[in-house]
Amino acid sequence: MKDILIGTWAWGTGMNGSSMIFGKKNDPGTLKASFEEAVKAGFKNWDTAAVYGMGTCETFLGSLIKGHDDIFISTKFMPGKKYKSGDLTKSFEESMKRLGRDNCDLFWIHVPNALSDNIAEAVPLLRSGRIKSLGISNVSLQHIKDSEAQLSKEGLRLGAVQNHFSLLRNDQQPIIDYCRGKGITYYAYMVLEQGALSGHYNSKDHFPTFSMRNFSFPASKFKKIDGLLSVMAEIADKHGIDPSQVPILWAIGKGSVPIVGITKPSHASALAAAIDVTLTDEEMELLTNEAEKTDIRQQGTWEPQ
Repeated sequence: MKDILIGTWAWGTGMNGSSMIFGKKNDPGTLKASFEEAVKAGFKNWDTAAVYGMGTCETFLGSLIKGHDDIFISTKFMPGKKYKSGDLTKSFEESMKRLGRDNCDLFWIHVPNALSDNIAEAVPLLRSGRIKSLGISNVSLQHIKDSEAQLSKEGLRLGAVQNHFSLLRNDQQPIIDYCRGKGITYYAYMVLEQGALSGHYNSKDHFPTFSMRNFSFPASKFKKIDGLLSVMAEIADKHGIDPSQVPILWAIGKGSVPIVGITKPSHASALAAAIDVTLTDEEMELLTNEAEKTDIRQQGTWEPQ
């Protein structure tokens, strides 16, 4: 099975939670069933963040992973613009309490604010093994090189990079190639552009009006991706999979590990049905070319570049 990290951005409530970002509230029972279906299908790697629902996502996921010692957990610290000593450590401890874990498989610095200072604060947690692997997110190639050099002086290494990468944000190949050459895992987030590339929305049936994802991807943008959605549907039909899986397989084909959000058991089932499919070189090129025709470059308001 190909590597996948299951995302839970839409699982939190309140500020930066499901209703605010995605325009809908998710039922806890359905999310629990989604977790169980995904784990049953073999998806044991899970991603969350302190800022997702301001801790509510971590708390909920923590309730689900009790007794699952084989679950890989990835979570994140959101630093302020200026470094404040102790903030990373405090965030780490609070995240572990919410998740019910003493250590974290992969701990991220969510944005590169005061990156060097925050990496330095993470070093003792890395040395003690409480952080098993350190990642940096929303970063440039220079950020990566500087972080590698800093950690190398401590006898440590950078474990992972996580950036926005999708058919509509295809500018990461130099970073992906660099990471692969250095043994750094590259994780791609928003591969489905919060559902815009799922094949389940279009210019007539688009995102909820009062949601952040409608603000970043309104109906006018959906009109620009009609051709891409059609190509996705054709490729999906050829392989007997759901169209939502095509952008995920494209991201894998580009050398990334996708972070795939699920909110329904059917999402886990669709992922399991498609995960062993490999797109042909011709299909990869067709998707890339069709995406370029849209002339869209998606960027989140939180992204520094």
